Amino acid sequence: MDPAVLAWLLAQLGPTTDQNDLQTRYTRLGSARVVALEVLSERRAKLLAEPLQLTVNGVATLDQSNNLTGIERKIASVEAATAPDDATGGDTLVIAPLQAAPADATTGGGSGPRVPAADARRRWHRRRARRRGA
Repeated sequence: MDPAVLAWLLAQLGPTTDQNDLQTRYTRLGSARVVALEVLSERRAKLLAEPLQLTVNGVATLDQSNNLTGIERKIASVEAATAPDDATGGDTLVIAPLQAAPADATTGGGSGPRVPAADARRRWHRRRARRRGA
């Protein structure tokens, strides 16, 4: 994991996040976005495992629902953000099978064997020059 990916992960997850844990997850998952989503999903699950509100009458009230809302917003934000290791739109790899050209294929619709375009142009210019000179 390069420094840009680590910096992005720490910006998304907080500076106190264990960097060794992030490195292990990145090695296993291979994507900064997936690492961030996994960590945030674990934090969300931990909040949901406990009661969101606890009230001791007349003494104290503990409400975690805003924390849950914040984590859910952060998950949506990470899903919409561009991670530093995401492929950009211009980096799409397309794999296409190659097929052999038919034996009678020609350049420019003429007859004869297939030749590179530069050779075909050169021959055309020579024929044209001969016709003009005759």
